[in-house]
Amino acid sequence: MSRFLSPRRAALIPYTPGEQPRMSGLIKLNTNESPYPPSPRVVEAITQESLAGLRLYSDIQAEGLTRAIAERYGLEQDQVLAGNGSDEILSFAFQAFGERGVAFPDITYGFYAVWAALYGCPARVVPLAEDFTVPLPAFMSNRETIFLANPNAPTGIALPSEAVRGLLDANPDQVVVVDEAYVDFGAQSVVPLIRAYENLLVVQTFSKSRQLAGARLGFAMGSKALIDDLRRIKFSFNPYNVNSLTQRVGEAAMRDEAYFAKCCALIAETRERTAAALRALGFDVLPSRANFLFAAPRFMEGGEYMRALKERNILVRHFDGKRTRDYVRITIGTQAQMDELVRVTKELMT
Repeated sequence: MSRFLSPRRAALIPYTPGEQPRMSGLIKLNTNESPYPPSPRVVEAITQESLAGLRLYSDIQAEGLTRAIAERYGLEQDQVLAGNGSDEILSFAFQAFGERGVAFPDITYGFYAVWAALYGCPARVVPLAEDFTVPLPAFMSNRETIFLANPNAPTGIALPSEAVRGLLDANPDQVVVVDEAYVDFGAQSVVPLIRAYENLLVVQTFSKSRQLAGARLGFAMGSKALIDDLRRIKFSFNPYNVNSLTQRVGEAAMRDEAYFAKCCALIAETRERTAAALRALGFDVLPSRANFLFAAPRFMEGGEYMRALKERNILVRHFDGKRTRDYVRITIGTQAQMDELVRVTKELMT
């Protein structure tokens, strides 16, 4: 780093993303991307007209996109805000609601701790229970804004919507932010609770269940007042945060319900088959409602298993923490890819 960087920023520990190699022949199961292509409607939306329109600034309000999202979830359009990935939306939430403090689990999406440090938000980090579940009593009668990934990452464990309702009832004067990046693979969304709770903010993404990780598109849903708060942050940072082409493909993806449902069902089915196969090999596999599995091989340490797979052109993610080092996070790919993972694993065990 240079000598000009501020001391506070120099002390930051940045988020570490998963590897993104561009080699051919890899089975890439390390960054929770979809193994399936975007909706055919997305391809149809990329027209010569839409490409020519890139010479103009994008629609600041993302009218077509937010209308499609609002209609899909039964909300008013002013209850939706689009962002450059759900990361940007969550970053807005830390800036808008984190000044008096934030609370989140110790094992969760790694960016929460980064944003808390970046924006100077006092952070209370709550250890997960021994079985990796969220200890709900530790978040009751809370003084801080609560950030919960549901299903959690990297564990894949999901809270039922009634548990989130309990948090909302116990924290009426605090914002509860539920990060539903993985909710579409079998968990219960809390979007219906938005009608009853003014302090609930739900954040989702197009990266996982709508196959648009490279487009960088996410959105928030909540009361009009909360969305107005986020909009204030957006307009103080980058009003044109979602480009016009991404808005078009996002709207097309949101309106293709049949393709969305088909891909989610395939991934969930493959997840359960893979979990059963790994358990049969002696793995400890947590109950996942996401598009990945958090699994511990008993025949070698998690990091060693990750490196052994990499030597055989299969990428998975390892988190070298005290409580997570025995595990790897395995993204669900196609059935053929998961069969190959199991086959290679059997070879490593011999």
